[in-house]
Amino acid sequence: MRVLRSLEVLKLGVVNYLDALKLQEKLVLDRKSHRICDTLLSLQHPPTYTVGKRQTVHNLLIPQSELEQIGAELHYTQRGGDITFHGPHQAILYPIISLRDMGIGARSYVEKMERTMIEMAAQYGVKACPGQTGETGVWVGERKIGAIGVRISNGITSHGLAFNIDPDLTYFRYIVPCGIADKEVTSLRRETDSVLPAEEIIQEQLVSCFSRIFGYDNLIWKEDDSIVTDGTE
Repeated sequence: MRVLRSLEVLKLGVVNYLDALKLQEKLVLDRKSHRICDTLLSLQHPPTYTVGKRQTVHNLLIPQSELEQIGAELHYTQRGGDITFHGPHQAILYPIISLRDMGIGARSYVEKMERTMIEMAAQYGVKACPGQTGETGVWVGERKIGAIGVRISNGITSHGLAFNIDPDLTYFRYIVPCGIADKEVTSLRRETDSVLPAEEIIQEQLVSCFSRIFGYDNLIWKEDDSIVTDGTE
């Protein structure tokens, strides 16, 4: 008989990038030692640019000294991928899950992340698809609606995906998003003819898409601001 698979979902609201990073690091250690089950962080960030482990900061198009003027921060990370932007009205999912327990590899994992966002967009009549060779993330035509940047350590994932609900797209003008020049960035708000519900509902729908595609049977929802503080002490 198949064992039912559970996913604990932490709804964290708007979280500073470094606080979320520290929480991920703690949860990765807990997952490696089997102290927790597979866990998914659902959140948003204040305006933040992040650079992957290749440190392609040359794709930041304004001096770092001017970031404060536009209300943004810059952080270096150990995830894959190029520079990207995180900000309000963008749904972030950070899965802390065991690929070994699931029996899938890195490529299949990324493909499932893409399918999560493609299915999410389809719920609002938006036809999205994976990028062409060398183009990560999820696209609507030539416009990028979702980004993926992951880290896998001993089979445990961290970092994840960012799906644009209705972020201020001006921030993307200051970078070469994901290192791909001459491409636009778009959002669900811009692409759909549907009236969008509250963002909390959209983020819950995105979580549901994720859990369905990854084959979880049981979602355990937790909503507690103290989780971030407790995880970073």
